[in-house]
Amino acid sequence: MGKKSRVKTQKSGTGATAAVSPKEMMNLISELLQKCSSTAPSPGKEWEEYVQIRALVEKIRKKQKGLSVSFEGTREDFFSELMAWAAECGASCDGFEISNFADEGYGLKAAKDIKAEELFLWIPRKMLMTVESAKNSVLGPLYSQDRILQAMGNVTLALHLLCERANPSSPWLPYIKTLPADYDTPLYFEEEEVRHLLATQAIQDVLSQYKNTARQYAYFYKVIHTHPNASKLPLKDAFTFDDYRWAVSSVMTRQNQIPTADGSRVTLALIPLWDMCNHTNGLITTGYNLEDDRLTPCFEPSLVLLHLRSSVFALHCSEPPITAQLLAFLRVFCMTEEELRDYLVGDHAINKIFTLGNTEFPVSWENEIKLWTFLETRAALLLKTYKTTAEEDRSMLEKPDLSLHSRTAIKLRLAEKEILERAVSSGRAKRLHFQKQLDEGAPLPLYEESDIALLENADAKLPIILRKLEEEDECVQEEMNLAQIKPDAACLDSSITPVLNGQCKDLNGTQEDPPGGDAVVKESKVEKHDPSTKRTEGEPKDGGK
Repeated sequence: MGKKSRVKTQKSGTGATAAVSPKEMMNLISELLQKCSSTAPSPGKEWEEYVQIRALVEKIRKKQKGLSVSFEGTREDFFSELMAWAAECGASCDGFEISNFADEGYGLKAAKDIKAEELFLWIPRKMLMTVESAKNSVLGPLYSQDRILQAMGNVTLALHLLCERANPSSPWLPYIKTLPADYDTPLYFEEEEVRHLLATQAIQDVLSQYKNTARQYAYFYKVIHTHPNASKLPLKDAFTFDDYRWAVSSVMTRQNQIPTADGSRVTLALIPLWDMCNHTNGLITTGYNLEDDRLTPCFEPSLVLLHLRSSVFALHCSEPPITAQLLAFLRVFCMTEEELRDYLVGDHAINKIFTLGNTEFPVSWENEIKLWTFLETRAALLLKTYKTTAEEDRSMLEKPDLSLHSRTAIKLRLAEKEILERAVSSGRAKRLHFQKQLDEGAPLPLYEESDIALLENADAKLPIILRKLEEEDECVQEEMNLAQIKPDAACLDSSITPVLNGQCKDLNGTQEDPPGGDAVVKESKVEKHDPSTKRTEGEPKDGGK
């Protein structure tokens, strides 16, 4: 196994840059903090701000070259040490081994068949790095005084990880040495690789993440070098941007929530071994046994999906491309005042509400035409925001010299376009179908009251609660006016601003949206009818950004 090698600040020597005066570095840090803390840029200027912040960060990184903590050898050199430490701590180490799964990276490989609901891995609390263990570590005095650390558990974990990595006697070193030396998070993308994400739903998250990380780094650099409660931290000699980027990426890709020791609340944690569980054709379920004070995963043979209420709806590549929840929302959004009255206060209104997410029971032919026209138009507008076509993206992916990060970004961009193209095609086909039904005078399918039990399932229930219609007459009328969408050229006018993830999107490709394979349609005005609707911003995706 390799030995730990800590590279300290030095004036010369292998891997180190020429000496940088503390004053010069602090001036750069102060400039970065000021830039990252300034007022948010006007729409369309986010990229320009990102480039400016990045230029400052790169200047700082250049002066810090050679000052980061590192370990001799590769992470796999330390896997045996990790397993030995886990066994010593009382974790289960039988029945699996650490293996390289090619594109998926390292993970736990079962050495035997695992039965359904069989407990195959348990991790005692003393192995976990948590916000609680951070408070009881050398970071504790600063934590007790710093409101940022107290408010942001993910940031606390990142600094906790760095402090323990720099401590030769840390009990967590066997775990820390097996973490990747770098990551494929957007924090590691080059500027030109990030540029491929312009106009995608991921771009605003990527830019915000970089800005937030740079601001946090600059803030804690000043704290570490000036706060009296930080005087004993092992980061004073070496706290580089690359160090913080690594720690933030480690946390965001690995953090999980567990109960505190007394079970009164949850806390964030890094969980050795458990964070290497990869699985297919089944589900790893995890619980925390407070009596034994350990985390216990087991295997279940079927996939279970957790449905959460949200004001953001996903478009899928399946047919139809919308969920029952989105179908219900669009039907309500496109209702006439008379239809709203019927579904809210008319005969059997409660039962009718449960049909809104069921494709078999349209509100009316006109309502179906409106909602599919709305979807077709919105998806077409979003497609116009991209600066490249799907064919151009496919051609770029054929280039052999494309970097991994660029290839990932272009694949994401192409996947979004393909989903939107399917949505346009599906919306058009549905619109024409229901228009034909209307023209031919086809009767509407009617549900029997006895059928309502068949409709009460997770996919058919209406995901919103509506107030009494009389309380919202003016709002309803406004929505009905907005819902009168015609499928002509006017629908594609660039003055109509599409909406993604809760914000208006200019057609300049700088809109925020979560990365992933689904396009997203934002719930717009129906929240006026929903007293329980709340939109939460800044939720971690994979954690800790």
